[in-house]
Amino acid sequence: MSQAGADVVLGARRAGRLAEVADMVEANHREAVTIETDVTDPADCEAMITAGMKQFGRIDVLINNAGIGTAVPALRERPEEFRAVVDVNLMGAYWMSQAAARVMRPGSSIVNIASVLGLVKSYAPQAAYAASKAGLIGLTRDLSQQWAGRRGIRVNAVAPGYFATELTASVPADQLGAFITQTATLGRMGSSTNSTPQSCSWPVTRHPT
Repeated sequence: MSQAGADVVLGARRAGRLAEVADMVEANHREAVTIETDVTDPADCEAMITAGMKQFGRIDVLINNAGIGTAVPALRERPEEFRAVVDVNLMGAYWMSQAAARVMRPGSSIVNIASVLGLVKSYAPQAAYAASKAGLIGLTRDLSQQWAGRRGIRVNAVAPGYFATELTASVPADQLGAFITQTATLGRMGSSTNSTPQSCSWPVTRHPT
């Protein structure tokens, strides 16, 4: 977002990674504010938005991109494992969206990073991840109809396929490679020219006026 001219508020649980991304933002001659944030805690979400408002006076864009996943057979997945994924991927997006929408002006935008696995089957047992991303797509649809007319806030989701991230790095390469070859149109994993660490979540951005 800083490459597009936005000042950025960055929130994540790992302070070290936040600092890395802040350096990248500042290298683009934009301002970065960092705040340790656990998106499963509504109070943390409110604190992050408050920090953005204090520094910039407005929030124009929220990108909900915090995510975790598991690959556990459904009959062996423990309740706490399933809940942890849903808590971050779905509930976290909801708490952040609530906090941001309370202060956003008409014309603002919320973008939820869903997944193709919210729409199609996976090669691996990923019930929690697939359910959370399908839920995020449903949440996006509902918030869009609630806030578009009443508040002038656009809410959209994107559903990327497999990209090289910390999440996919934990999957055995041969298994993931075989699945991508069979299902991806280009037969390969997606890549990005932006080296921003994928673990640094929830950039809330402000476009300068």
